[in-house]
Amino acid sequence: MEAMNATTTRRLDDPPRYRALVVDDERALTAIIAGYLERESFQVSAAYDGRTALALAREVIPDVVVLDLGLPGLDGIEVCRELRTFSDAYVVILTARSDEVDTLIGLSVGADDYMSKPFSPRELVARIRAMMRRPRNLPAHGTSTELTHPPEQPPRRFGALSIDAAGREVLVADRPVMLTLTEFDLLAALSGRPGMAFSRRTLIETVWGESWTGNEHLVDVHIGHLRRKLGDDPAAPIYVMTVRGVGYRMGTGQ
Repeated sequence: MEAMNATTTRRLDDPPRYRALVVDDERALTAIIAGYLERESFQVSAAYDGRTALALAREVIPDVVVLDLGLPGLDGIEVCRELRTFSDAYVVILTARSDEVDTLIGLSVGADDYMSKPFSPRELVARIRAMMRRPRNLPAHGTSTELTHPPEQPPRRFGALSIDAAGREVLVADRPVMLTLTEFDLLAALSGRPGMAFSRRTLIETVWGESWTGNEHLVDVHIGHLRRKLGDDPAAPIYVMTVRGVGYRMGTGQ
């Protein structure tokens, strides 16, 4: 097993704001992705197999993980599944165009986004940048002065569901619900305008960013995870409602 810790071109007294972990056994591609991220002031670590990737993720605590599914030994799906037991980093999976089933499995175990090979490194970095612009409760590693705490607001309540948008906390019947960053962002978007029916495209633009391109049914996968974690019956939901021919809206919880 082997890993590479890449350094940035920024001054030592001006540390990068975000940390990225790139995991792919194609070393040339890994180097290209790392180079693009470094030019965007990311601190980049890289690994070429799953076991090393998990060890590095525990060590460097990345904000985003770029993860190839076709890894030797422990494949990307298993890496993502294990990563989700200790990390809330954004995960972008890389997959061959023919691996649609693997893509869906990767999303089902907690990936936030995907890109099909071959892809544009510029587009990958643009997507990652869009993810980093999503509001989070605390700045990454305490180094950002641009991300600030949102103004304090009362929790949004929908029956037994309580959503603290500022604290990024979700409770159902006073019990905490552990959501990924993307799942929470979807719930925050829906609950922020409970009377509005959101199209998939609108949710994509709100959560993933206007520049995102790909299959909009990515939203459906994450909505399915969200409903399961909220205990929302997809056949008769009370929290996240399906609006046929449109997309989704927030329910009353009753």
